[in-house]
Amino acid sequence: MMAYEPEKIEWRGKIRSIQPRTTVWRYRLDNRTHYHNGYNVFFDGEADGVVTQFSVAISEKQQQKHKFRIGDHVQGSAWTKMYEVSDYADFYRAGSMKILNRAELTVCKPPPYLIEPPEMAVYEMRGARMLSATSYKGKCFQCAWATMSAVEIEYNWGITKKYRFESFCYGPKSCKLYKMGKPRAVPYKDSGSVYDDGWMDDLCTERRGFDD
Repeated sequence: MMAYEPEKIEWRGKIRSIQPRTTVWRYRLDNRTHYHNGYNVFFDGEADGVVTQFSVAISEKQQQKHKFRIGDHVQGSAWTKMYEVSDYADFYRAGSMKILNRAELTVCKPPPYLIEPPEMAVYEMRGARMLSATSYKGKCFQCAWATMSAVEIEYNWGITKKYRFESFCYGPKSCKLYKMGKPRAVPYKDSGSVYDDGWMDDLCTERRGFDD
């Protein structure tokens, strides 16, 4: 996996979404393991002097300290990512963060769930279902239960891996916005691909009910 030399940048912007930052390990069809690493915060603003949309990875402790929410105006520093294929956020190792203007608390009828994101333990307990890329990019994007995960596929055990990004949902099974999307291929060397068509979702979320 090719690594890039990180560079430190300054950024500022208005928060569009805060999502769990997760990685997923896939092996054939019977193993899909989710790891919960912090949060990806998505901004409209300016990064390294360029007006753009961008995302910054932060830790759980940083979120607990600042209590970021959608609409906050924030500034800080960060480093460019090292691995293009496995790092979804644009910037990592965030620091010197400061809230310039706090968004007013508003009450919106879900879905989407425009709430302060819960702790990592909550996502771990709830488990995730596959979410269609179209839904993720649309009405689900601002939802605290949506995520775009970095996926590592064990393609040739201990020798070769493949990487991609997949969208998932930790929200209630009853959510009217939810769509799984197409089954996802899980390739393995000399064995072609098998397809995750949703049965792993049932295993990952078996500890909660339809409206949880």
